[in-house]
Amino acid sequence: MVKLREGGVHSGHWGGLTTDPAVVLAHALSTIMDRDGKILVRGWLPQGGAQGGVPAAVRAVLEGCPVGGGDGAATIDEGWGEPGLTPAEKIYGWNSFIVLAMTSGVPANPVNAVAPDARAHCQIRYTVDSDPATFEATLRAHLDAHGLQQVRIENAFVRMPASRTAPDHPWVRWAQASMERSLGGRVQIIPNSSGGLPGDVFVDHLGVPLVWVPHSYNGCKQHGPDEHLLKAPAREGLLAFAGMWWDLGEPGTPPRG
Repeated sequence: MVKLREGGVHSGHWGGLTTDPAVVLAHALSTIMDRDGKILVRGWLPQGGAQGGVPAAVRAVLEGCPVGGGDGAATIDEGWGEPGLTPAEKIYGWNSFIVLAMTSGVPANPVNAVAPDARAHCQIRYTVDSDPATFEATLRAHLDAHGLQQVRIENAFVRMPASRTAPDHPWVRWAQASMERSLGGRVQIIPNSSGGLPGDVFVDHLGVPLVWVPHSYNGCKQHGPDEHLLKAPAREGLLAFAGMWWDLGEPGTPPRG
């Protein structure tokens, strides 16, 4: 947020003389991410592996992983995001920065004035290989280094800490094998969710492995007014769950602990 005065001032009297908070905020955002979607605050990024911060086990399990959303989904823009990563690594093994909303003045009713403030609500999607406790201080140091002390950071908080069960954990592989038997095809392991999920309650607090079983698809328009559920992936999810409940009663489950 950039707040410079209590009210707007006439553009004919003050334009070119007084600082425009929207311009300052736009420049601040441009220091956080470049025009091709690469995060420039490098202290935010995963630190879990020698190759670009993506751990070797995560990189290995994502090899050949398909990414898509079906009809009506957003496009996968090849040049967007961290260079050198595959689409699967970008969404399932890397961090992303998103501007959720931004405003200055009243867009629905603009007036000839230099606005008093500009605001942007932003989000970091991150993996367990990053420490969210450092995000705010890292951003503050980054903005200050660019001479952007006017930009304030407000209401910074972590909604749901990231978590991960190792992709090669025995229960993960057991669940994959069970689902493949039930569905009659290959089941892709995804090591990190691309959405915020309360997995830390199970992994960190209860100390148990966690596997999420999907029942929808990337083009479901999640959180929008036209969010929907297709019969086919929902049926697959039900079959996968039923198969795992059955297989839990069969020999060959991994030992506890």
